[in-house]
Amino acid sequence: MSSPLSPAVVFTPAEGLHTRDVSVRPAGPGEVEIEVRAAGVCHSDLHVVSGDWPTDRPLVLGHEAAGVVTATGAGVTSVRPGDHVVLSWFAPCRRCRRCAAGQAWLCTGTKAVANTLPDGGTAFTGADGEQLWPYLGLGAFTGRLVVPEAAAVKVPEELPFGIGALLGCSITTGVGAVVNTAGVRAGESAVVIGTGGVGLSVVMGLRLVGADPVVAVDLSAERLAAARSFGATHTLDGAHEDVAAWCVEHLGGVDYAFEAIGSPKVVETLPGMLTSGGAAVLVGMAATDATASFNLFDLADQGKRILGCNYGSSVGEIDIPKLARLYLAGRLPLDELVGKTRPMSEAADAFDDLRTNTGMRTILEP
Repeated sequence: MSSPLSPAVVFTPAEGLHTRDVSVRPAGPGEVEIEVRAAGVCHSDLHVVSGDWPTDRPLVLGHEAAGVVTATGAGVTSVRPGDHVVLSWFAPCRRCRRCAAGQAWLCTGTKAVANTLPDGGTAFTGADGEQLWPYLGLGAFTGRLVVPEAAAVKVPEELPFGIGALLGCSITTGVGAVVNTAGVRAGESAVVIGTGGVGLSVVMGLRLVGADPVVAVDLSAERLAAARSFGATHTLDGAHEDVAAWCVEHLGGVDYAFEAIGSPKVVETLPGMLTSGGAAVLVGMAATDATASFNLFDLADQGKRILGCNYGSSVGEIDIPKLARLYLAGRLPLDELVGKTRPMSEAADAFDDLRTNTGMRTILEP
């Protein structure tokens, strides 16, 4: 029996972004039912709305969220009703070769990227009986949802839901890019291109590990000011500064260049910012068919590297609780990352803010 109808933010190829009433079936074996308390608005959702990542089916959007467990299906052992959880959008299968090697972010068995639950189905149904599909296996822009057990990560009850929501994607991605993907060490230098939610999380991660100097680049004075408060030692306006030339002139090139936008044109400039042996880290997600070109001789001759970064090379059930503890211990100033809190009905306005780089991270509440 499905739950009563509740509003959800849905995207369809024909109708675009709109609100539709949906119901959700009960949790089945290996599944968890969640009452959503907060959801973040991320560029990965915007990629769907803008058509960068095409879809041929109606999607309930939202993939970074936190809430409370209301029911569990047969065989679930890691959470129980009443637990506070962060939803990890990249739910690993826990069985493939990559999962067995501890690289859950490269799982080849997950169905999340196909926008389905592990069995290939969906728990969502529209008022007209039409199946609606969970974006990245979650579909968190609604009041209630069903997810695989691997997607529900228990966190301390004192963790605010808004902060927990951001741990589900942007913070785990940004801090993980520094700690896991790049392995930045104390005293190494870095530049961060793009200081939205993910980019600021990269800056926080760099401060956490003791990187210095840390250069933040953006087009928004407001976001550059935020980057300084999060630990950037220098800030540059990308519209008026040749970032690669600045890095070479002032720093002799940086050890790491993080791109948190997903812009092919920006990605092409990263190797020019690096010192010999440096690494460019691609954190922002580009359009599915995007390409870039590089000076191959420079890469080989100078030993420069290009590192792909999916979900901060993180294992949700390990990294999310770790980040929650760092926040609660005062080591990550995540409260400053939250800008507006809006009702779920204002999702379209939140996407407009994202398009225009207005403000900090927006949290939606059902």
